[in-house]
Amino acid sequence: MHLLTPAGADEFLAHVQDALEAREVANNLMLGVALRLRAYPGIVEQQPYFAVVQDEGGVVAAALMTPPHSLIVHAERGDAQIGFIRIAHDLREHGWRVRGVIGPRDAADEFLIIWQKLAGATIRRTTHERVFQLDRVVAPRWPSGEFRAAKKDDVLLVAEWVEAFYREAVPDHHQPDPMEWAKRRVGESDVFLWEDGGAPVSLAVRSRQTPNAQAIGPVYTPPEQRKHGYASAVTARLSQLILDSGRRYAVLFTDLSNPTPNSIYRQIGYKPVCDYNQHIFN
Repeated sequence: MHLLTPAGADEFLAHVQDALEAREVANNLMLGVALRLRAYPGIVEQQPYFAVVQDEGGVVAAALMTPPHSLIVHAERGDAQIGFIRIAHDLREHGWRVRGVIGPRDAADEFLIIWQKLAGATIRRTTHERVFQLDRVVAPRWPSGEFRAAKKDDVLLVAEWVEAFYREAVPDHHQPDPMEWAKRRVGESDVFLWEDGGAPVSLAVRSRQTPNAQAIGPVYTPPEQRKHGYASAVTARLSQLILDSGRRYAVLFTDLSNPTPNSIYRQIGYKPVCDYNQHIFN
């Protein structure tokens, strides 16, 4: 097996893109991040880490990290353990700080065991997630109100809600500067709101793209506005917008510890694809 550590996303994708696209929705996190890094290399402040392990049969394992975010891992075959050992040693030898690992469940757990033995890492938190895909929207019971794109005047509210989302849903994860994030994403026309009575009540964000799919996340409704169907409505409308743009699928992740979103997304047409684990280290 040979370890390659590409200098950039273009070289990384030259080795792994075909393998990732073979299960595009399941691999949408690594593939979507890599495609965005290729298109916009200046969006990250620190040099990303790319690694691919190959043998004569092709890709065995791959990893991608945009510090300070978790290492994304991919196992192409059942014998990826040796590939992950090569990647782990390379990370260790070159002084990369690994704050966590995320990937399809078996791949993330395999790398976790290797990293614990090699670096003595201990787990602070594990999140069990599920990837869902939708190819046809099932209309929910629509609440009052309407769907619209966020505007410049909404940036402050979007920043407040995104900060609240991270604090509630993923407190151990790296949090972007909420105001800068809101300015950029609203400016890119990727933030959408459900508005009722002239006031925004829920938010959904159009995220990374792959050739046939586009992800949604985060989705956030303030506690006082929940249980009115707003999250279902804003997600359903944004999902339809993604399909209407020519994508075959809308994609999202859910936290399996929270039964509410898992239920509402199924009701509007989302179907489970695979499970992911994310392990955050101390």
